[in-house]
Amino acid sequence: MGVELELTADGPVLARSVSSAREVDGLRAIDPATDLDFVGQAIRLLRQAIAGRAAVIGIAGGPFTLACYLIEGRPSRDFLRARTFMYAEPEAWGRLMERLSGVVRAYVRMQVDAGAQAVQVFDSWVGVLAPAQYEALVAPYTAPVLAAVPEVPVIHFGTGTAALLEVVAGAGGDVIGVDARQSLADAWRRIGPGRAIQGNLDPARVAAGWASSEEGARAVLAEARGRPGHIFNLGHAIAPGTEERTLARLVDLVHETSQRPLGGAPQGP
Repeated sequence: MGVELELTADGPVLARSVSSAREVDGLRAIDPATDLDFVGQAIRLLRQAIAGRAAVIGIAGGPFTLACYLIEGRPSRDFLRARTFMYAEPEAWGRLMERLSGVVRAYVRMQVDAGAQAVQVFDSWVGVLAPAQYEALVAPYTAPVLAAVPEVPVIHFGTGTAALLEVVAGAGGDVIGVDARQSLADAWRRIGPGRAIQGNLDPARVAAGWASSEEGARAVLAEARGRPGHIFNLGHAIAPGTEERTLARLVDLVHETSQRPLGGAPQGP
């Protein structure tokens, strides 16, 4: 969209931030099918290379998280500048979110057309919002993204969503990501039937080594109790410095344990 960025160890850092309505309107329109075709090419090559041994998952940033980076210019603890802009410039905020929603819809559509068999939308920073804020100022732009590719499963991922889990789930997604600060059982109850859940091992456990990883993974699997629709994952990104061997052992443990009943069929919601 005409804004240069650098991927650093701390996250994306933009050469300039968007701080006014005029700068919102000056963002360049992009066509993912041409501007980001290298992603589609990578998906097609990957589908061919793995030959059905695993599924290919497309990924995209959610509109709110992309807006946060554009306005802040870098990662932030609370995205105060972005939230301030949201209130101070409501019309510009709406235009920005509408443009981002359109780009992300086209981007996930391109990935699925290229062969992605599922899509995960990362709206990582929605946890800084209250439920009413999310429902009024974010959900109308996120929902069309989550509905853009009905032929494949869509994972709706966010962190810090314990206070707004119901409205996040209400925006859509076949699978709802739950971070490590939430109980899987409680999340299932709040989200309701018909949804799968992804989560929710604390990445710090994995960074701490195998003993901590194993303990945490077994606790997550025990809480899931073999319930259909659970996708084991970390609550957020892998921490820098995590040993690859620990991750490999974790994958093996989850596969081996998930093949056996964990205390019988789950009871209750």
